[in-house]
Amino acid sequence: MQVAIIGAGAIGSVAAAYLAKSGVDVTLIGRQDQVDAIQQRGLTVKGIRGEETFRLKALTRLDKCYDLNIFTVKTQDLEDAYQDNHEFLERGSILTSQNGVQADNILSVHFDREKMFSSIVMFGATYTRPGEVFFNFEGDWIIGKPFTMIDPKAHEIAGCLAKAFQAVVSNNIMGMKWLKVFVNFNNCICAVLGKSMQETFADMDCCRLSVALLKESVAVVRKANIELASLPQFPVDRIYGLAAMPPEQAAGIIQKTLTGLSKEPVYGSVLQSILRGRTSEIDFINGEIVRIARQIHVAVPLNEKIVDLVHRVEAHGKFLSFDQLKQELSVSL
Repeated sequence: MQVAIIGAGAIGSVAAAYLAKSGVDVTLIGRQDQVDAIQQRGLTVKGIRGEETFRLKALTRLDKCYDLNIFTVKTQDLEDAYQDNHEFLERGSILTSQNGVQADNILSVHFDREKMFSSIVMFGATYTRPGEVFFNFEGDWIIGKPFTMIDPKAHEIAGCLAKAFQAVVSNNIMGMKWLKVFVNFNNCICAVLGKSMQETFADMDCCRLSVALLKESVAVVRKANIELASLPQFPVDRIYGLAAMPPEQAAGIIQKTLTGLSKEPVYGSVLQSILRGRTSEIDFINGEIVRIARQIHVAVPLNEKIVDLVHRVEAHGKFLSFDQLKQELSVSL
């Protein structure tokens, strides 16, 4: 199977590096600065599997048709990625990997839904600079079909990815993607502060804010009759349980979990985009809750405020202090 990975950020680079190492024929598609760095120095991955520099094919555009095209750009960049490469995307299978639940809908206007596959990436990585990423922690790569029933091709794709990662096939990928929204839910707080997960959630007030956002959001998905599905290593009851707990108890669990993610600092995907001077995927994480809430006429002041704050940081490049964040949210809380 010839594989193209479209997006040379954190996840795309880790995927390309280890799939290539396992013997998969991989081409990585990235921006010009990323491609130049990889062609000149190789792709360096540090972290949980040690440090290694990989030599692999890197281009700014697809050069031919591939059997499997994996989109690893952020959701907000999917349309541009398609337009840049559409000439060679008609024949192969399409696999999305974005956070949120809208990626498949965005690309479905261009493809036969039968050839579309969706995935959830549970391993964590941090983009350092062009041609260099940090692999923070291992995790499953979950494969499914967003619009049709699981077929042999899904298992074939999973078999290819399983050469380098723990690959799992799911018959309810969309329910899992909704749960993953909650797994990514705390990215917004780190993005407003400009700090790692560990530093952010060492502050108990940030943990309390996380719990408040969670409770507000769980109420929305329940009212909207959206069913979450358990991830292999993350049962859905963990989210519902936290939302039902006394706030202080839940905040303690949030603190213990997020400060212990990795020995190295973990920077959420939203913050990583901002640090690179790019727009973030906040509208497809907390913003998804805001969108659903408006459809069913439910107030979500905390999520609306945090989305607004992230957009403010994107626009002006100025992070808030802990005290400023608490002051901004004091009325909502």
